Amino acid sequence: MSYWFILGIGFLAQGLFSSRIFLQWIISERHKKVLTPNLFWEISLFASFLLFIYGYLRDDFSIMLGQVITYYIYIRNMQLEHEWQKMTKLLQIFIYFFPALILIYGFNNNVIDKANLFNNEHISFALMFLGVASQVLFTLRFVYQWLYSEKVKESVLPLGFWLLSLLGSLLIFIYAIFRLDPVLLAGHFSGIIIYSRNIYIMKKYGK
Repeated sequence: MSYWFILGIGFLAQGLFSSRIFLQWIISERHKKVLTPNLFWEISLFASFLLFIYGYLRDDFSIMLGQVITYYIYIRNMQLEHEWQKMTKLLQIFIYFFPALILIYGFNNNVIDKANLFNNEHISFALMFLGVASQVLFTLRFVYQWLYSEKVKESVLPLGFWLLSLLGSLLIFIYAIFRLDPVLLAGHFSGIIIYSRNIYIMKKYGK
């Protein structure tokens, strides 16, 4: 598959991730408090869908690991916001099992295996460790957000979410520099700015 086609999928995914953050940022600036529109979660789910494919095509385990976890947290947030229930049952089933279908397809066609994922000649062990650690930290922001939302019975983005987002994004940005990954570089550069701004809004207005 063409390198540029793969990059196109990655940039589209990161563009969607950035658009959801910009949307959330604009709404929050307007109301002087951090708000999360329902569209945020819908865009997140589709972008995660695409970035998982990008990680698969790039044989990048850290990207796939991060996306497969947040993927289901996005679904849960859509359920809390009663957006998930608006989909047809067939679409719900497809979305639920999509990551597993991709992995089964890959292994059966010898496109993806342990050698490709864990012994990629372009990723040293130290770099893979940095990538996995940064993705796990970045993913924990949504685990924290999910647990917090379950507690208050409402989909919200608390301060801890933004702090974890900023730290995780900084580490992934460093990983992207060494990995020479323009998709991650572009996505997390803008993310760092917006995460910092949301922290500022919450600190200044106490919301």
